[in-house]
Amino acid sequence: MSEITQPIEMEGPVCPLPLSHDEQIVMGHGSGGKMSHDLIAKYFATAFDNPALRAGDDGAVVKPNVCARLAISTDSHVVAPLFFPGGDIGRLSVCGTVNDVAMMGATPQFLSAGFILEEGLPLQTLARVIESMRAAAEEAGVQIVAGDTKVVQKGKADGLYINTTGVGMVADGIDIRGANAKPGDVVILSGPIGDHGIAVLSARGELGFEADVQSDIAPLNHLIEKIVNTTEHIHVLRDPTRGGVATTLNEIARQSKAGIVIQEDAIPVRPAVAAACEMLGFDPLYVANEGKVIVIVARPDAGKVLKAMRATRYGEEAVVIGEVRAEPVNRVLMKTRIGSTRVVDVLMGEMLPRIC
Repeated sequence: MSEITQPIEMEGPVCPLPLSHDEQIVMGHGSGGKMSHDLIAKYFATAFDNPALRAGDDGAVVKPNVCARLAISTDSHVVAPLFFPGGDIGRLSVCGTVNDVAMMGATPQFLSAGFILEEGLPLQTLARVIESMRAAAEEAGVQIVAGDTKVVQKGKADGLYINTTGVGMVADGIDIRGANAKPGDVVILSGPIGDHGIAVLSARGELGFEADVQSDIAPLNHLIEKIVNTTEHIHVLRDPTRGGVATTLNEIARQSKAGIVIQEDAIPVRPAVAAACEMLGFDPLYVANEGKVIVIVARPDAGKVLKAMRATRYGEEAVVIGEVRAEPVNRVLMKTRIGSTRVVDVLMGEMLPRIC
């Protein structure tokens, strides 16, 4: 994507251009020729402009903050529909990768972006997605410094797929990993769960179902930075995306070889999400989120971490939902509202396809 930043003027005979090439993606946009270069210059280079991208090379040379360690994450985004209440595939692609890097306790700085464009995609749609990515990157404080575009035949890509890779800097002394949860630690959740999955499902309209729910897509790196600066005793950070809170907690329990016990009445779920899940037979614990974080922190510091989270835009509704125990090893249990205890297992199969 970074090869050319200005339209190319060409003379002499060329293949005729389709009449609709100024309105929608055509196969010629993936040819590597003038149409490809003009698409990049008009849409991508302008929106994502920065010195590294402007250099016009095949890759980006960047100068990160002085740091001994890098955190790197990559993710592909295939959500359908492309636009839904509270977000779109563009915002999702930026925030999702920013968050994955931030969950390592890192400060995200740079992204690359790869686009798979389907023949026939309206250029107006592409421009809208790019603008959403630009705004999300600006909010997160990261730069999109490299990328690529490819065009596939009509019917092969659901309009648009995006892959993003993120790079962040990990400060000395930070060791935040899924294997670090310790018995006695407190489990904090940054807010209500299930918003993203239900918002996307509602936007599809396939089930004759509507809900007044907005996706929670958000960059969480500023929240993470604030709490990491609050204490040295944050052991685990994880965003509960596909598979939801239940699957994420199981992953942590297995990595840490510990048990996690959560309280059903402590887990926040918005009324509209709870109603939708009840009607469809879903458990909110397994519904995807894209703007929530699970924080596992040493008990003495839990209070000040919770206070710090609630002072941020995306952590205002943070709550304590449970604790880490020595047993049962590798398992997650939930204390129910009626006083019983049940096993919370991982998600089996795919409850909501193409959700992230």
